[in-house]
Amino acid sequence: MIKGLAKLIVALNGNQKKSQIAAGFAWGVLLGFLPVGNAFWIMLFVLSFFLVHNQGAKVVSMAVLKLLMPLLYPLTDSIGWLILNAEFLRDFLTFLYNTPFVLFTRFNNTLVAGALAAGLVLWLPVFIIFYFFIPFYRNSLLPKILRSSLAKLLGNIPFIEKIQQAIGVIHAVSSD
Repeated sequence: MIKGLAKLIVALNGNQKKSQIAAGFAWGVLLGFLPVGNAFWIMLFVLSFFLVHNQGAKVVSMAVLKLLMPLLYPLTDSIGWLILNAEFLRDFLTFLYNTPFVLFTRFNNTLVAGALAAGLVLWLPVFIIFYFFIPFYRNSLLPKILRSSLAKLLGNIPFIEKIQQAIGVIHAVSSD
């Protein structure tokens, strides 16, 4: 987790494209919503390694969302129930249910169906939000944060020192 956070900080403060960082956050949201261990999650997780995005942003956003998911379960469960009980999808869902491999995705679980729908719907808005937030962060917020007395005080905390060391190592490796 510290390495992922360090990679994210290096990317945010470096010259990595804002689209790659935003895509990393969006992938993290999609994977963070889905319950781990079903075929949808595994397929999307493997697919994400073949696409260009920031892995640190994906790991950090996925971890934060996984911590918040117990609070969102009622919402995703009700969304899944609406999807699985939609009359116009009944024939399609019956076809999927009778297809051998598709059952491994557990699409007929209300949490999985609702989480997949929520993650897919939120992918583009999360991408757009972070796409426009990153230049604002780099140009306006970062200079203020670095000049603040709180940043200087936090720099002396051992956990923060470890993150700074990891950032230094990752920055040195990525600049070679």
